[in-house]
Amino acid sequence: MPSFVIQEKCDGCKGGEKTACMYICPNDLMVLDPNAMKAYNQEPDQCWECFSCVKICPTQAIEVRGYADFVPLGSSIMPMMGTEDVMWTCKFRNGLVKRFKFPIRTTSEGAANSYDDLKGKDIESALLSTQEADGVELPKPQTI
Repeated sequence: MPSFVIQEKCDGCKGGEKTACMYICPNDLMVLDPNAMKAYNQEPDQCWECFSCVKICPTQAIEVRGYADFVPLGSSIMPMMGTEDVMWTCKFRNGLVKRFKFPIRTTSEGAANSYDDLKGKDIESALLSTQEADGVELPKPQTI
């Protein structure tokens, strides 16, 4: 189910030009109602349920009802961002509450380089990056 804003909790990020959820939404779905100064999802059908807006909202005004393979039927899930981890609180239908803590990224944005371990390897080879040639000569890929 797509993200939705609890209007009573939303403060429009204190009247800023752009709310946190507008900044983080990968599909540019979150917008600010200029009259009410509250955020809302302008196209719920296009929501990816990525939880980005839920995690960044400073007032916890945004919720996403997760799919049954992620959140048990009838339960609610709410992330709370910390400086070093995300605490996920899952409230089950029977009232049971469980919390799960996961570390967050420690690499600054844009600093990760997934190709560092490939230095010195022939990236034009038909082999996988972890595969050894074992004396077998593979044809070079053709460029068109």
